[in-house]
Amino acid sequence: SATPMKLRDAPSACPSLWRCLPCPPAELRLDLVLSSGQSFRWWESSPGAWTGVLGDRVWTLRQDGDRLWYTVYGEEDEHKEEEERDGCPAKAAKLDAAETDRILRDYFQLDVGLSALYRAWGAADPLFRKVASDFPGVRVLRQDPVECLFSFICTSNNHISRITAMIERLCQAFGRRLCCLDSRPFHAFPSLSALTGADAEARLRALGFGYRAKFVSRSARAIAEGLGTEGLCQLRTVPYAEARRVLCALPGVGAKVADCVCLLSLDKAEAVPVDTHVWHIARQRYGMALGGKSLTPRAYQEIGDFFRGLWGPRAGWAQAVLFCADLRKG
Repeated sequence: SATPMKLRDAPSACPSLWRCLPCPPAELRLDLVLSSGQSFRWWESSPGAWTGVLGDRVWTLRQDGDRLWYTVYGEEDEHKEEEERDGCPAKAAKLDAAETDRILRDYFQLDVGLSALYRAWGAADPLFRKVASDFPGVRVLRQDPVECLFSFICTSNNHISRITAMIERLCQAFGRRLCCLDSRPFHAFPSLSALTGADAEARLRALGFGYRAKFVSRSARAIAEGLGTEGLCQLRTVPYAEARRVLCALPGVGAKVADCVCLLSLDKAEAVPVDTHVWHIARQRYGMALGGKSLTPRAYQEIGDFFRGLWGPRAGWAQAVLFCADLRKG
């Protein structure tokens, strides 16, 4: 099929051939997963086609029957000399088909059988069964921990369209330019070092980040001076409670942001992010008797434990389905 984007403005950003992976809609629905606030780097570039940045490359994805089709765009050469001069990595090596397949399978965690999980959650929870029938294929992404962390620091008191615009401005200001499609430039997510500059906080405030500017710049510095990018990624191998504790020590990271990062980038499938919305679901639909009129740390923990007891070791995945359903119906 023809590529879904015109490339007249970027002859060097020509796509590789379209390839496909077997993937029925019951295992993945792009339209539900990529628009439900897990990642903020994808947009529907034409009906049914989603374009975004993954692994420092620009991709377009679409579904047709039981297949997930994708193409990857090459980087522009025009910035190569300038990037090498600035000490940035030069143009990435071209990926072969086996590697692009692997990246997508990893990102969408396609080795996890979703249909069987839906059946198990539905058997344990009639409320889940009722909601989930209209929302198949909602699975949890496995994102880069740096991108996930700084994206979710920006989510406090915010909504998806505004967060998406903020992340776009962040990438344009601090990230490496990858290519231009239909006059639209695409940038990589900023490296940790790009966010630790002395003027980072002031630049973020000028971009409209408000009080989040200091959390982004201070957390970047805290990680650079402590864990490092590698240490952040290594939280994938430690127990959930430990990863959560390390994240909650960072500026601007509370329990909910920590749980989002644990679930969406650190392989903690049992992490259940609880916002006021999920709190109301727990109280109204599941009849959880939780004291007080606000979401206290104790209530937060009790809700997570309740859903872990109900849905099992991938409770965070089940919560993602209900969250998506509520988002759509709302």
